[in-house]
Amino acid sequence: MEKKKLEHVAIIMDGNGRWAKAKRLPRIMGHHAGVRAVERTVRAAKELGIPYVSLYAFSTENWKRSQSEVAGLMGLFRYYMRSKLAELCKEECRVRFAGDLDALPDDIVQILREVEERTKIYAERQLIICLNYGGRKEILDAINKITAQNIKVPITEEILRANLYLPDVPDPDLIIRTSGELRLSNFWLWQSSYSEYYFTGRYWPDFDKASLEEAAKDYYERERRYGKA
Repeated sequence: MEKKKLEHVAIIMDGNGRWAKAKRLPRIMGHHAGVRAVERTVRAAKELGIPYVSLYAFSTENWKRSQSEVAGLMGLFRYYMRSKLAELCKEECRVRFAGDLDALPDDIVQILREVEERTKIYAERQLIICLNYGGRKEILDAINKITAQNIKVPITEEILRANLYLPDVPDPDLIIRTSGELRLSNFWLWQSSYSEYYFTGRYWPDFDKASLEEAAKDYYERERRYGKA
């Protein structure tokens, strides 16, 4: 039985639309409120000594939403990354992105690459934002990369991991999902094989430092066996 430090918290940020509906607001206002929850959570993770935070911001399936909502989300990504870059640098937080970024609008890709370049000097804390991300696609992309390398030896876990989007990022210790849904929704499928899960009925815009502390406390009360008796 092992008590492991909480190194990487991954969050499925769910419930923005339902939060807005409950308040009789447009759905996009729920996403704006969700951005404020991101800011609170990143600061809280720093205060709690959690070096890696990954956020499921836009999945490969989210393209199926209405054109107006997708356009609103893309605009939010543009605004947030442009306006918060200086703040992220001041916080000495490295920002990285996981997903099929090349399928995003060109101007957004340019902004994301600039954010990665400007923050890559920071090592102690990392914020991983999953954009146009799908766990199945990540695995398929890794297999296709391996195939293109014409590797002649049997494919091992180590070889596959080395071809994932961010192979150096440690697997999530804890995956949090808000809004009461009880599923992974194609998030970190390879990396989550031994993750602990924490589900809360709070909508994402209501998530705060106390919510993260509650999830962390629950995590530390568990015993991680990794297949051992």
